[in-house]
Amino acid sequence: MLSLSFARGVMRLAITVGAGLWAGCDAAATLPSVDPGVTQLSLAEFHPALILPSTEIDLVGRDFVGPDDGKMQVHLTGNFTVADAHTPVDATFESIFVDSKHLRVIADADFFAKLPASVGHFAGQAAVLVDSYIDRSHHVTSPLDVTFDLSNSATPSLQSVSSGTMFVNDTVTLLGDDFLLGTAEGTTHVVLDGCFTPTSQTAKPDCSTGTPVSAVDLPAQPSSPWDRTRAQFIFSPVIGGIHPGHFDGTLKVVNMLAGGPAQGGSVPFAVTLAKPSILGFTPASASLGQYVEISGGGFIGAASDEVTLIHLVGQFVPDRAPTQMVPVDLRLVTSFVQGTHARYVLDETDALGKALVNIGGIRYGAGQFSGQASPILRKGTDEEDGTASDVQLAVAPVRQVVWLNFLPSYVDSLSLYGLQLGDDLIRQHVLLLAERDYEGVNIEFRLDEPTDFALYTEVDIAGPDPNDEGLFGYDNTPGKDTNNERLFDKIGGVNATTQEDGSPGYGGVFAEQFLGFSMHPVAQVEGLPDPSALFDRIFDPIRPDTGRSASANEISSAAMLADGSSCPAASNDRAGQINCGLFVLGNLVGTTLTHELGHSLGLADPDGELFHDPGDQPNRLMDSGDARPFEERAELMSQGPARFCDAEFTYLQAVLPGAVKSAPALDRPTCE
Repeated sequence: MLSLSFARGVMRLAITVGAGLWAGCDAAATLPSVDPGVTQLSLAEFHPALILPSTEIDLVGRDFVGPDDGKMQVHLTGNFTVADAHTPVDATFESIFVDSKHLRVIADADFFAKLPASVGHFAGQAAVLVDSYIDRSHHVTSPLDVTFDLSNSATPSLQSVSSGTMFVNDTVTLLGDDFLLGTAEGTTHVVLDGCFTPTSQTAKPDCSTGTPVSAVDLPAQPSSPWDRTRAQFIFSPVIGGIHPGHFDGTLKVVNMLAGGPAQGGSVPFAVTLAKPSILGFTPASASLGQYVEISGGGFIGAASDEVTLIHLVGQFVPDRAPTQMVPVDLRLVTSFVQGTHARYVLDETDALGKALVNIGGIRYGAGQFSGQASPILRKGTDEEDGTASDVQLAVAPVRQVVWLNFLPSYVDSLSLYGLQLGDDLIRQHVLLLAERDYEGVNIEFRLDEPTDFALYTEVDIAGPDPNDEGLFGYDNTPGKDTNNERLFDKIGGVNATTQEDGSPGYGGVFAEQFLGFSMHPVAQVEGLPDPSALFDRIFDPIRPDTGRSASANEISSAAMLADGSSCPAASNDRAGQINCGLFVLGNLVGTTLTHELGHSLGLADPDGELFHDPGDQPNRLMDSGDARPFEERAELMSQGPARFCDAEFTYLQAVLPGAVKSAPALDRPTCE
């Protein structure tokens, strides 16, 4: 497969040569230069300073190219010193492309074989070499001064270890040297020996009142990349369990190298474990399907027999009935992130959801919990109650979060319209239209995948229709979701359930298919029965097959139009032509998206079996496809914008109440 940059170079070459032939020139065509994409090629960092067998050597720089665009190597020149004897080095090593700013070289047998010895010190320079497949040229970075030690083994040294009072699963920091980086070269381990005595008992030298701890082996990781002087490990429940108490013993470090262990020294190590506790909940207000982040200390859940519960005791006051207090005494199951961080998802089916069912549940029972929260640790049959803390948590009305996932095929399709460089402008316009069409409904649209909600809808915006049916868009979620009971639909990918009755399986919005409105669509898009001359007046000037694609300079000065009153632009108004193209394509994608999302939310006819509005009325968003002409979709010639009809919008506000913005005063068409 050709890389994009190579394809662009070939395209520019074809256009230049073709232009010469069309002009009837007899002279040989002048080949243009192509951009290999390495104009800022540079090397800035080389890590680590100690290289062992199988070490992953990291090189940091700019404009590194992938395997489709070129071959990259690392060149070392300098001197290798062993016992004051210097040997010159001039060696080249194969590299692994990580991304445009990172390369990797593995210190394998070939790497060691190209250096004078397996143990010694290198001082010299490193450079990155690029043989570009784009311009067929050789590129070299400026040399970077580099020093590193080469060794077959590394024995860790330990200077100090953090100790004192902490929680189970807290991080313990080691200070020393020659720790391993946790990659293929190996991992540093700590080995603990001693005694763990519960708080309720008095420690005895013979550990008769405690539990012996013998050779407990735990992995340690570098505190930061490439740092061999600081490492950290987790004070796991396997050391002394989950109860508060005191550990007293020794800590030894061992490097588990690919070639075998290297024993380090040991130091005294004492820790007092405190009871688990909660510091607070964030955010202060959450809705159904949203994560509540719980901060504190002593949380467990990494092992299959571990869980952290949250015990809530207090009262819930509904917003709509402040005098109707609901007593709360329940336990919530959390998911473990780390010792100081647990997560809870507001759920209709758990203890809190059931406690609020009589006031509308978590979906509609907005209100405020005030009381105390305490962690409960369970490991197997063992249980430990933590310290209670005062907390508050507001339950907000249900909110539908929607991720607009623009796929690479969508970006590719923009080139067919001559607008590939206007991607960002179009995305922002699509987002604006989604927010406009659903204004007054408690829905939130995002361009980045949500990380604060467990339940959200994804809408894929793609290029061609993978169903090969010429669809503009398709909701492939299973069945009509009346009342939007599901908050986690995916309009995209393939859904086998929708294929069972012969329906198309792939869902999403298909930006390439709008070219079917053209009187002369591209070869891969089938024309529609009712093509639009207006479509061609908008896009012919900027389509690469009929005009000239918008350049980077033209896009940099482009502006998204507020309306289509100036479209189509005059033939001598290049800026207007580009602005009209951006506006119309954004409208086509955006209103198709809001239509398909409407299906996912239960429209049209939420109380019946229809999927589209009956009949054909102007500017109804949920009309069937053949009842929505190009001018309405594009919002041109005084048509559009299409809207949800009156009963549909009332339904949307009922299933998603509590919008941040109130509903706009619009003259909505009837749904009848």
